[in-house]
Amino acid sequence: MQWEVVIGLETHAQLSTQSKIFSGSPIRFGAAPNTQASPVDLALPGVLPVLNKGAVERAIQFGLAIGATIAPRSVFARKNYFYPDLPKGYQISQFELPVVQGGRVAFVMEKDGKPALCSVQLTRAHLEEDAGKSLHEDYAGMSGIDLNRAGTPLLEIVTEPDMRSAAEAVAYAKALHSLVMWLGICDGNMQEGSFRCDANVSVRPLGQEKFGTRSEIKNLNSFRFMEDAINYEVRRQIELIEDGGTVVQETRLYDPDRKETRSMRSKEDSQDYRYFPDPDLPPLVISADWVEHVRASMPELPDAMRLRLIADYGLSEYDAMILTQSKAMAAYFEAVVAAAGAAQAKPAANWLMGDMASQLNRDGIDIAGAPVSPAQLALLLKRIADGTISNKIAKDVFATMWEEKAADADAADRIIDAKGLKQISDSGALEKIVDDVLAANAKSVEEFRAGKEQAINALIGQAMKASRGKANPAQLTELLRAKLKG
Repeated sequence: MQWEVVIGLETHAQLSTQSKIFSGSPIRFGAAPNTQASPVDLALPGVLPVLNKGAVERAIQFGLAIGATIAPRSVFARKNYFYPDLPKGYQISQFELPVVQGGRVAFVMEKDGKPALCSVQLTRAHLEEDAGKSLHEDYAGMSGIDLNRAGTPLLEIVTEPDMRSAAEAVAYAKALHSLVMWLGICDGNMQEGSFRCDANVSVRPLGQEKFGTRSEIKNLNSFRFMEDAINYEVRRQIELIEDGGTVVQETRLYDPDRKETRSMRSKEDSQDYRYFPDPDLPPLVISADWVEHVRASMPELPDAMRLRLIADYGLSEYDAMILTQSKAMAAYFEAVVAAAGAAQAKPAANWLMGDMASQLNRDGIDIAGAPVSPAQLALLLKRIADGTISNKIAKDVFATMWEEKAADADAADRIIDAKGLKQISDSGALEKIVDDVLAANAKSVEEFRAGKEQAINALIGQAMKASRGKANPAQLTELLRAKLKG
């Protein structure tokens, strides 16, 4: 039987406010346990929550960025469940009337061996508070409770079950991660729990409309773990069904050491949480003027920048999409073009998506930490454009700059001079190389003159080898053709 995978993601993005969502407590990561918990966070008798305006404005920014509806009126509810790290016995969240409704997140991924522009429909994004944390190590067989995170502002972003593979889920999650960081509403630090995903996974026979029973994999805090966990869960469910078993709706955890998911608890439905409007919090009213005020404070959005790059520099939609996948990449590109000139926009894009991306992946770093600065890359592009070096030699210069972590803006010129890498463009010198190559490769010459056009490639290769890669390729090819036809 052929199976179809159905995936939806719920992502908790910790909002970049200075204080918690309903109290003035700080949210600094790594503080000693229970040093950032106020009476409101501890749910002491008589305390009342007060909504953080900054958290609301960050939610509005997100909604505007994804083309969603910003609810003019939304309601906070009590979500009832009983864990030791939830002091009130309920979580303040939103249920029937979330602040952000609908919207889409676009991304690029490989489909059928080609890059494709895709998108995922969102159901909602709602504000809520985080719980505390249970600690099970170093407590002499007991568990400890750290309430520093209790009340930390979260934006929970929920997709429709639109994704059909682990790779697609990861591509969406990366795009979402980039977007919240672009907006500055979340620092995106997955190791510290600022951005974590829950994956709802089910399978169904290909062609069936009814969804299968889903399992929820909780707290995936790396993209690699997400892909591994989803792929494992898909295999587990298919094997279970094909062996005559039944998938149970449950919450599961991913064990990265064993590369498998394991059961955590049965999965509740919304009615199990007994949602009802929180009587301590009035409805949240967001006026059109407030929305426009937030809109005016936002940075240029990725979609708007993508269209501008296409219009201003003649880039393809694919190039512009890749360059705007992160704010740091887009800023780097624009800095290179500002230094090298608009004519170098396409070469700059090619370098960023090619050699730069390759080095970043190899070293596991973001472009913000790249050892080659925009000014250094811009000078390298100028030296290719003015014929000082070939594109092939430029790759060697780039690699040297990367390894040196050179600080000087004219590093490209220094390396070219020190290694004697300037192209040979002198016609006399090139003519001697060509004459020597033609004399030494009579067979290739004869084949070309007999009509075998590709024979010239061998001669070009020999000439480039004789010049140690420093011959100007365009001049060399032109001179070769003239000699062969003369």
